[in-house]
Amino acid sequence: MSVWQFCPYCGARLEGSQEGGLQRLVCHAGCGFVHWDNPAPVLAALVEYRGRVVLARNQAWVAGAFGLITGFLERGEDPVVGVAREVKEELGLEVLATTLIGVYPFARKHEVIIAYHVVCDGEIRLNEELAEFRLIAPAKLKAWDFGTGLAVSDWLARRAAV
Repeated sequence: MSVWQFCPYCGARLEGSQEGGLQRLVCHAGCGFVHWDNPAPVLAALVEYRGRVVLARNQAWVAGAFGLITGFLERGEDPVVGVAREVKEELGLEVLATTLIGVYPFARKHEVIIAYHVVCDGEIRLNEELAEFRLIAPAKLKAWDFGTGLAVSDWLARRAAV
């Protein structure tokens, strides 16, 4: 449940109440505000670059921790356009092809991940968010058991089935 205490419209105290089948914070002072507390949509790109997969380490992560390219979907943005934007912003690469891998809940961060396999080209230029990257042969790529690792697992399974 959210840490909101007061209605953003009228300033009245919010109270717990059943709405839409779940416990929500609701303003009973008359304005009718309901804090739905929906998860944020996050885009993830499994970047295939010249036959290898790009894994990157965010500046804030510990050494040795690598993951997919991710970023938030902007309001009104098509997810395919958004994932190409994130790849361009973070790696400097052009997206040539995009395929949906899947959609995954990520309750720990209150997000839903929309993951794509993107084939890219250009020269890798990391932005200020990223510390380093690795190029991994698909045969050596190992999935992790949370977040974007679920998309990696599904992508690897599809490759093996072909």
